[in-house]
Amino acid sequence: MTKDTASELNAPLPRIPRMMTIRQVASTGILPETALRTMVKDGTIPAVFAGCKAFINFDQLCIMLNRLGEAS
Repeated sequence: MTKDTASELNAPLPRIPRMMTIRQVASTGILPETALRTMVKDGTIPAVFAGCKAFINFDQLCIMLNRLGEAS
């Protein structure tokens, strides 16, 4: 095993994002379901679609909302 291979094995793994459906995000109480659906449709919130189901990166949504709260 070379030194490069050993350092690659010890490297931290990338963090897996928490992908949640619109209904799951709404159940946390951050935003109502209708607001989330509108924001996904407008492109305000980035989402990944699997068929007709939208998945939102919950961690990035929280960061985005915190930045909006700090700006106002």
